[in-house]
Amino acid sequence: MQGSWEPLSRLPKQYQGEKPATAAVLVPLYEDDAGEIRVVITKRPDHMPSHPGQLAFPGGKIDPEDASPLAAALREADEEVGIRPGDVEVCGFLEPVNTNRLDMIVAPVVGRLPGPPRLVLQPEEVELSLEPRLEHFFDEALWRSELWSGFELWFIEVQGEVLWGASAQIMRSMLDVIRGR
Repeated sequence: MQGSWEPLSRLPKQYQGEKPATAAVLVPLYEDDAGEIRVVITKRPDHMPSHPGQLAFPGGKIDPEDASPLAAALREADEEVGIRPGDVEVCGFLEPVNTNRLDMIVAPVVGRLPGPPRLVLQPEEVELSLEPRLEHFFDEALWRSELWSGFELWFIEVQGEVLWGASAQIMRSMLDVIRGR
């Protein structure tokens, strides 16, 4: 997976959506001590008002004081899991994603961390964190899709949990970039 960084470095450095983003997430990647690329994914607590109990990337709504979708993604990652903005080398933006609430447009930012992060989970927003190998997501046999209200949703099991919906769509978009599609 060492060659994965090069295609990600060609991503647009600014948000390219037709409509303004209303939320932003950081897709944090790093190389572990064995040289494997890993991704940080969080699980939202069951008490959350939106997407309770779901796997997600650190992120949330863009606040009025955020200068950009990138600023929002970095702020949220810092607040939720303690990834400091200065530790993130921004690879760029993936295609915007609509959530099940069609008024929510998410700007996904891929960021490279200098190494395994020391995560500090904010318990009000994050129940647990997962750091699976990126290689796991390239196995198409692990993925399944379903039609929900005319939309194709993707699902994949990750360490006993299920990544689905907008977060799975973001992951598949990143895989397509790495594969050169």
